[in-house]
Amino acid sequence: MSEHYTLRQLNLLVREAIEETLPDEYWVEAELSECRENSGHCYMELIEKDEHSNTPVARASAKCWRQTWQMTKPYFERTTGQLLRAGMKVLVKVYAQFHEAYGFSWIISDIDPTYTLGDMARKRQEIIRQLKEEGIFDLQRELRIPTFAKRIAVISAQNAAGYGDFCRQLEDNDYSFRFEVTLFPAVMQGEQVEQSVINALNSIYERIHDYDVVCILRGGGATADLSGFDTLALAENVAQFPLPIITGIGHDRDESILDMVANTKVKTPTAAAALLIDNLLRILERLDDASQRISNAVNQRISSQKIKIASMTSLIPTLTLRMVGDQRHRIDTIGNRLPIAIERRLTNQKHLLESLSIKLQGFDPQLLLSRGYSITLKDGRAVRDPKQLKPGDEIETRLEKGNITSIVK
Repeated sequence: MSEHYTLRQLNLLVREAIEETLPDEYWVEAELSECRENSGHCYMELIEKDEHSNTPVARASAKCWRQTWQMTKPYFERTTGQLLRAGMKVLVKVYAQFHEAYGFSWIISDIDPTYTLGDMARKRQEIIRQLKEEGIFDLQRELRIPTFAKRIAVISAQNAAGYGDFCRQLEDNDYSFRFEVTLFPAVMQGEQVEQSVINALNSIYERIHDYDVVCILRGGGATADLSGFDTLALAENVAQFPLPIITGIGHDRDESILDMVANTKVKTPTAAAALLIDNLLRILERLDDASQRISNAVNQRISSQKIKIASMTSLIPTLTLRMVGDQRHRIDTIGNRLPIAIERRLTNQKHLLESLSIKLQGFDPQLLLSRGYSITLKDGRAVRDPKQLKPGDEIETRLEKGNITSIVK
């Protein structure tokens, strides 16, 4: 125990040992569990997870000093279209550094963006595959933007420049179209994008009948920070939403998964506004065209009827004379036939009267009496049944040559 070291002396020994045994730089695959900037430097926590259990099996701190970070960060963002963030797979070149006052750390000298691009592409393809297996990848494209889409639900950051541009474009359109825009504020940058946009969609769904279409807009943020639009949960919510969704996220790289599953994608919020204006303009043009065709058809019909009326008017005198002549001939014919018809009718009626007179003579009671028949009367009425009489009744019997009065016994 006679020999001992100060802590600084011991740490210097460690430093010398590390510098002698690990003198080179190494490319290392890892996942970022933390990534933060401070004073121009970037501080990262690297982890490696077990493939089966997803449990961390290795962990280390890493630093990228200001001079290196100012060169690697812009290159990484331009190449990948993403910000370095927690959960991202990276390939970094590091060398070991041990400082007697600050301890051990891996110092990052370079970052390979192509490795991260490959990992991102793999994750994107896995999400797309899963969406297609679920049968929802193309659901939004089966919807149609309504003919008169004027009630717009917008998901965007409240103070985003893109949202302001969108509203101004709709308000100042050249055709005096009037739109009703309702904002559902959401975080459009960073790790909160997914849940924030899903919450906004849920709020819109509660008032689903108040809107014709949904616009998801982003503008004014960092052009590289678009990772939140490449998640499975957000894609599932958008793909199955019952209203058509238009995306105007504002980027020039390959489309995000959100763009892929949306009904319509445009590059910018102003392009989304132009699309809605053009939709109404097409309807206006169709209405104007229909109105013109109806007007032409009516005018053509009126002209045709005028010609027809003029033609008929010219024929009226001729037709009138012809009709008068026909009626006059008919009257003359009837006049000639009338005396003959009257004479015939009178003769027929005379014969009918004579026939009836002969028949009436056959029913004359006097004729019956002359044949030996008699008629018994009581109180001037003919007696048809002996039961009509009772003893003491006075009856009269009428014969051909006189009457007999009798008393019934």
